[in-house]
Parts: sequence; structure tokens; C-alpha cells
Amino acid sequence: MARPPRFDTEQILDAAVRLAASAGPAGVTMSAVAQAIGAPSGSVYHRFAGRPALLAEVWLRTVERFQEGYFAALGGDTDVLRGACAAARHVVAWSRAQPEEAALLLYGAAEFGRADWSEEHTRRADCGNERVYAALGDLAAALGAEGDRGRERVALALIDLPLSVVRRHLRAGDALPPHAEDLAEECAAALLAAP
Repeated sequence: MARPPRFDTEQILDAAVRLAASAGPAGVTMSAVAQAIGAPSGSVYHRFAGRPALLAEVWLRTVERFQEGYFAALGGDTDVLRGACAAARHVVAWSRAQPEEAALLLYGAAEFGRADWSEEHTRRADCGNERVYAALGDLAAALGAEGDRGRERVALALIDLPLSVVRRHLRAGDALPPHAEDLAEECAAALLAAP
């Protein structure tokens, strides 16, 4: 009977998140991750074929965790405007609860080597992005926000503005102010209620 691995995939990805949060994507190397968990480099290579696979998995795990809560907030209320405001609020609340993962997402997939990802990793990323844009398109239609301008308004309210509420604080290593969720919600409500 084979003995269980001493270092599992989640431990490796957790270490990669910490490294990305402190040193950016460039700090996430196979040897740095191995050193961070006190494992031989072979343990990391046993789980990931190389650095592009590690970067893809750390990015995708983080974004998929974020999106799970985002979609729950967006669809959690029968009133579409309240659901939209809850989604804007979620961006900040999630970032407060997971500051290292939120700091990682501020970089973007391209900085995590998306150009070198496998076809499967790229497909997962594309599916997640398509799901987000479809949900925002549905929301725009439900709010009567027509055309490109309407879709841009919804994206600004539910992606760009909430991220701007957290970006400055996360990049500086500061805690989010206690009113940050309220600001994101108020901005989204004001923007989405406008004609």
C-alpha cells in the first residue's frame, strides 16, 4: 500500500498564493513554492508538470473560488438591482476575507502566464469568463441597460468600481476600511439606477 503524500496539492497552491501576494507572479517558482512548504522540489513537480501549470492552477483556483460567491450574490435576490448590489458588495467582502487571494487577482491571468497554459487550463478560464459576461449581459437586459453602453455601465458597476475600492488598500498592504462594502454597494446602486 502506497503511503499518502506528505505535501498535497492544496498546500502547494496555498503557498503559491502567499508568494504571489507578497512578490507577485514572478515570485511563484517551483523552487520557491517547495521551499515555502519545506518540501523537495520533486513534490511540486509531482503535482504540476512545470511552472505554467502551477501558475494556471493557482490563478484558476482563486478566480473560481471568487466567482462561486459572486454568482451566488448576483442571483441570490429576486430583485435584480439588490442582487447586483450584493455582487458589488461581495467583491469587497471576499477581498477582505481573503486578502492574499484578492491581491493575486489584481494581477490578471496574463501576468500568470496565460499564454503558456495548457488547452485545458485556457478552456477553464474562458468558460469562467464567458459565464461572467453572460450573467452581466442578462443583468443589463433585466435592468433595461441596452447596447454596448448599458453593458459597460453594468461592468463598471459590478467589476471595475468594486475592484477600485479594494485595489489601493490591497496594493499598499493596508486593511480595507470598515465602510468599503457600503461604498461599493452605493456606487453600484447609483450607477445602475441611472438612465
